[in-house]
Amino acid sequence: MKRAVAFLRKELAGIFPSQEIESLIFLIFEKVKGYSRTQFLLSKEKELSDEELLEINNIVARLKKHEPIQYILGTTEFYGLPFYTVPGVLIPRPETEELVQWIIEENQPGSASILDICTGSGCIAVALKKNIPQAHVQAVDISPVCIATAIRNAQLNATDITVAEYDILKQIPKVAFPMFDIIVSNPPYVRESEKGMMEKNVLEYEPALALFVSDKEPLLFYERIADFSLKHLHPNGRLYFEINEALGKQCMEMLHGKGFLQIMLKKDLNGKDRMIRAVCPF
Repeated sequence: MKRAVAFLRKELAGIFPSQEIESLIFLIFEKVKGYSRTQFLLSKEKELSDEELLEINNIVARLKKHEPIQYILGTTEFYGLPFYTVPGVLIPRPETEELVQWIIEENQPGSASILDICTGSGCIAVALKKNIPQAHVQAVDISPVCIATAIRNAQLNATDITVAEYDILKQIPKVAFPMFDIIVSNPPYVRESEKGMMEKNVLEYEPALALFVSDKEPLLFYERIADFSLKHLHPNGRLYFEINEALGKQCMEMLHGKGFLQIMLKKDLNGKDRMIRAVCPF
């Protein structure tokens, strides 16, 4: 194992920062050996089988092509919970954990009805149901692979949520949605012009459908979801968005223009405008 660790550091040097390499090494041994962090630290003298060495080599080869470790391993952690991660489904981000935390803080306790639009992996819906157990949680997405993955993740975490197909832009298929206390969405918000600032592993492997919007209509999803929310939120119901850090002011102005109240822009831990909450006026 000690030689394998040295091999990993050498092969990944120059591709990833040193701190990230150490995290990747632990994740690899967690996958290959099933080790906890303590077991990993205490097992440097253990021998590896030929099969284990081959698996490590295969993982390294994929990492060197900039494939995300979450897709390679098939799992990741979000808000302290395990989630399946597959190609075609956006990988859950730490910033989204902050959005979940904000919703939990503002809406505990209670039996709220919650809708997660553009659910992707289902990470928001599952984490909210896990932490607000009495909530009735529904999640929708346009992508069949996202719907299947969200269902798997709900089962993995023993959470009872409803997952269905719905295109928020075309409003199809026709669904008789109930009224909700909370609507939340982390929709596509990266403008096409911002592609040049993105990492290779995101551009080449993660689904463009879940990431990008036209520069001409950067708030397209937010506008449609806001209109939907005016029809499907209870009076004083809350709408939560994760947003593009460059579009916070525009998003607030859009919500204000539609009549939403108590609009609040919130920064993430990196000091970037990342979340918005608004209250339905009627």
